[in-house]
Amino acid sequence: MTGSLDEKIKRWVRPEIRALKAYHVPDASGLVKLDAMENPYSWPEDVRRQWMEVLQGVALNRYPDPDAHRIRERLRTTLDVPAGMELILGNGSDELIQTTLMAVSNPNAVVLAPTPTFVMYEMIATFTGMKFVGVPLQPDFSLAMPAMLKAIETHKPAVIFLAYPNNPTGNLFSREDVARVIEASPGLVVMDEAYHAFADHSFMDRLGKHDNLLVMRTLSKQGLAGLRLGVLAGPAPWLAEFNKVRLPYNIGSLTQASAEFALTHLALLDEQARQIRQDREQLFQALSRLRGVQAWPSQTNFILFRVEKRHADEVFESLRARGVLIKNLNSSSGMLKGCLRVTVGTPSENDAFLKALEAAL
Repeated sequence: MTGSLDEKIKRWVRPEIRALKAYHVPDASGLVKLDAMENPYSWPEDVRRQWMEVLQGVALNRYPDPDAHRIRERLRTTLDVPAGMELILGNGSDELIQTTLMAVSNPNAVVLAPTPTFVMYEMIATFTGMKFVGVPLQPDFSLAMPAMLKAIETHKPAVIFLAYPNNPTGNLFSREDVARVIEASPGLVVMDEAYHAFADHSFMDRLGKHDNLLVMRTLSKQGLAGLRLGVLAGPAPWLAEFNKVRLPYNIGSLTQASAEFALTHLALLDEQARQIRQDREQLFQALSRLRGVQAWPSQTNFILFRVEKRHADEVFESLRARGVLIKNLNSSSGMLKGCLRVTVGTPSENDAFLKALEAAL
């Protein structure tokens, strides 16, 4: 075969893929890890022992249930999915985003979302050969409705993603604005409710009232990030089409068994979410008292803030040098300039972060 390796890559890998950077997950070894919106609370020891007993009964020599019937039925009840709606599961929300876009992808199809938002909407749109259109939010992070409606009319998107609450801004969009987007959209509207446990607001009850509405959830933020289990709910005809491109056996046996066990301890998960909401408010008040810091109220398990007197990159590196890892959003364009994002940790982790931040400022 002729040609260098670089030439072969340029020949066979799509230019838009070559232009991307892989999603980077920093090494958090030895650090207070407040960068990934994880639940900082583990299970009590007696619950962990019960869980291990469940896992011992899983037949690892057999393929998992391809349709994950048992956990799907439990999720249907737990998530209050309306009657007549269907569910499919994914290896986290990311796989469900990918599955959705693979099913509707064509050379002229557009994916639309308000920005800034979850980066995987744009990345997966690129993976699947679709065009991504971002509509900037208002300065208060609300939907810019004239611009949104104009973009919908112009681009006729196949899919609109609305993170509810939004990541990384942490706020809920107006329900009235969201309803207008759903009504104006010729294609699907996917409500990404990854942070539902911390917001107590949902469009799940609207499923079936709009034939283009889907609701996506994840168990990752409720202490089960290691399971990688996402849920997509909506009208059965849509999900039947998506199921055709879902890879077989995409939810492993250990994940199915662990998730089913976890949902029998829903009171524990709910109590941890309540504690995180309480910790979030205390952390927000502490951040708001710091000079040179602008923090925004949050309906999630993280807080977005801007540093005003020092360069955000310097603050980020200073925090890391002091043993605390958060998310640096300063490299993002537009309204996130100077911004950092901190996950709500345990009270001791939050205290460590605040002390490090005060020193960094």
